[in-house]
Amino acid sequence: MSLPTVRIVGLGPGPSDLLTTRTRNLLASATVARLRTREHPAAEEFSTIESYDTLYETAKSFEVLYAAIVDDLCELARTSPTKEVVYAVPGSPVVAEHTTELLLAREDVTVVLEPAVSVIDIACTALGQDPMTVGVRICDALGTVEPFRGPGPLLILQTYSPEIMVIIADRLPAGTEVTILHHLGLPDELIVTVASYMLSKFVQADHLTSLWVTGLRTAGETMDDLVSFARRLRVECPWDQEQDHASLIKYLLEESYEAIEALENFVRESPDGSDDPELVAHVEEELGDLLFQVVFHAELGDEESRFNLATIADSVRDKLTGRHPHVFGDTKLDSPEEVVAQWEEIKKEEKGRTTALEGVVWQLPALTLASKVLSRARRTSLAVATAEEARGIATAKINLEVTTESLGTALWAIVVLAAEYEIDLEGALREQIYSLRTAIEQKNL
Repeated sequence: MSLPTVRIVGLGPGPSDLLTTRTRNLLASATVARLRTREHPAAEEFSTIESYDTLYETAKSFEVLYAAIVDDLCELARTSPTKEVVYAVPGSPVVAEHTTELLLAREDVTVVLEPAVSVIDIACTALGQDPMTVGVRICDALGTVEPFRGPGPLLILQTYSPEIMVIIADRLPAGTEVTILHHLGLPDELIVTVASYMLSKFVQADHLTSLWVTGLRTAGETMDDLVSFARRLRVECPWDQEQDHASLIKYLLEESYEAIEALENFVRESPDGSDDPELVAHVEEELGDLLFQVVFHAELGDEESRFNLATIADSVRDKLTGRHPHVFGDTKLDSPEEVVAQWEEIKKEEKGRTTALEGVVWQLPALTLASKVLSRARRTSLAVATAEEARGIATAKINLEVTTESLGTALWAIVVLAAEYEIDLEGALREQIYSLRTAIEQKNL
């Protein structure tokens, strides 16, 4: 026994003259037919066909609305004398039509999709763009709150209100050029390009509005380009061809320190967050140099079929997801201190560590190493001096004698004090060195 049929036709993306002859005939001859909505220019031609507009007014959410439409269509198909219902949707049945997806998932009806002109056709025609040549991607304005990703061009649909325009502006890099496509093919057609932050001003936005973003260079595309760049260097540059993981280690170290210097200068010279173009450019440059070291090692790993940038990125994201159950899980934490404590417990469990000092990198600079060991010591039953005790020790040792042992004891006491007041001793000492450097440079001038 054959299943009842839901035949889905499309009214096209706007004017009624875009209706196909087959769609017009199917709706005109249907025993039972429904329109998803009458809020469409081509719907005027079918005034005798019922719509689901009343459900739009009463449904609590789109999911509830679409489920109710699909349930009703299946029931109409089952009870129809011809065992078929013709269902008309705006645009094309296969472009941004969630009820089509829900119907295709049903097992109690046969779904027949009829071809129709889509918003993709009319948008690309209006802009003179071949969707295959330019590689257009179709995006749902309401699909997620995450930033849109490149490359472009993007055709963004479901942009039917000024409120949604605000959401889209937040999902695009500031100042991105966006072309508004409004009422294409109708007498009041409008095609205008604006900066993304101006989208909220377009109060005419409705169900016949969509957006086109020509260029959108985001992290994914730039990283792909950087990987391709590294790959070309490995093929065409004699020096890069000779490098391996071992030979590049010293450059990784150098670039790390240069990035630290750039960041410290940036923080020191722009404490209020002001953007000095030279400082910003320097930070960008040094972080870029450091990033390229990671990309180069990833390329070497890819050549060896061991790892690549994608596996590195996936690995760190998965690790950090597991270490943030208060973000990606049900754990509730209220303070940074609780986050740190949880982090250490998770690391201990991940690594299977049995002692407080497992995982400590003993090649760290001495002051940084001391701070880390002190932190681990405080998680054991070992007695560690308090801040006040450390203050007294440091003063007493320096006043009584100057030996390697006494200065070492004094330094350790200062480490304890710094930990109490959350002071980065490496950074503090570099600040003093920087001040001396400045004085020397001024003296020489």
